[in-house]
Amino acid sequence: MARATTRFEHQQHTRLIADQASEEKGITMQSIDKSKAIHRVMELMAIPGQSCEESKVATWLREELIRAGVPKSAISSDTAHRRSPAGGQVGNLIVKLKGNIRAPRRLLMAHLDTVPLAVGCKPVRKGDLVRPAGKTALGGDNRAGCAVVLTAVSEILRRKLPHPPLTLLFTVQEEIGLRGARFLTAGKLGRPELCFNWDGSDPASLIIGAVGATNLSITIEGIASHAGAHPENGVNAAVVASLAIATLQRDGWHGLVTKSKKRGASNVGAINGGAATNVVMPDVVIEAEARSHQPAFRKRIVKEYRKAFEAAVRSVTNITGKRGKLTFEEDTRYEAFSIPESSACVNVAKAAVRQMGLRPLPRDCDGGLDANWISAHGYPAVTLGCGQAGIHTVDETLFIPQFLDACRIATAIAANVA
Repeated sequence: MARATTRFEHQQHTRLIADQASEEKGITMQSIDKSKAIHRVMELMAIPGQSCEESKVATWLREELIRAGVPKSAISSDTAHRRSPAGGQVGNLIVKLKGNIRAPRRLLMAHLDTVPLAVGCKPVRKGDLVRPAGKTALGGDNRAGCAVVLTAVSEILRRKLPHPPLTLLFTVQEEIGLRGARFLTAGKLGRPELCFNWDGSDPASLIIGAVGATNLSITIEGIASHAGAHPENGVNAAVVASLAIATLQRDGWHGLVTKSKKRGASNVGAINGGAATNVVMPDVVIEAEARSHQPAFRKRIVKEYRKAFEAAVRSVTNITGKRGKLTFEEDTRYEAFSIPESSACVNVAKAAVRQMGLRPLPRDCDGGLDANWISAHGYPAVTLGCGQAGIHTVDETLFIPQFLDACRIATAIAANVA
């Protein structure tokens, strides 16, 4: 009796067909140097480089780019770290290569930094998975993306493939609010027309839209008083905060926020205040955020937060009628963006994914990406995955087959094959 074809066998057969179709254009599924690609990502994940401390990984990448054949004169850095409120050791690393065919410039990018938990990582490969050896994160987010971009340009130069003008961008401080991309010197990019970002899991997943986010810093200044002798003389800042948060929860403005066809989210993430039980709490500082794919609706959520806290301050008085004070600060960390599925960069990404025998899956995401700020600078970028899973945890892994697919996709995009 004939054995049923498994899903894996079907994918392998589809990939073989894609290989044969791609040979005429100079890119095959087997053509990248897989051992070098894996070696690159293993080395990158072992380099310490949390946000603001990316100098070692930037230096390593610069040396590898030169070793691959990139002219020193093509490599530069900007001063994003000097404009970022977080400071930092280095700015964004930027590479501009001339093309040898006439075609629009393409941008390939990834972020350099990892979360602090990844510092000290010792990556260990077992079969198709790479894991951290100890109690650290792996740092595949986003050293895998950096390795993908580095592999693409290395393959092009190694095999002398025809390619359009290329810009490579390695950003800093992504993990602390997309600050490298936000303070990017966009004029150094060379006006790319097609932009691609690697950061995520599934290489066939094409993120073409993401939410915008506004962070809120809310300070309630109450009135201190002895909690036992004269509690009536005080205004408890915690009470004011509780009333406001309860109102937001009751009216549907906290957590998942849906109003008619509008959708967003908000969260009170941190509350700090007070120092002693015998003092009416004199102050509370609250950190919160609001998100939505719809900028106007995100602003409405922020407005409701302000309204709730202003009403709560007015409603609590001490025995003489005195009230507390409110300081309400807004910081829009990044704006929402959406790329039409019919746009050129999305079509190029789809074609590259299909060449690998995979099915492209355009989608939106509810988190922030460097692509938010790159889009704001005027360069909408599709974000593709590169094998990451369990990011920011000690259970983080990198799935090698997906990582290698991402390398192949990036090479096809960079070589103008897709």
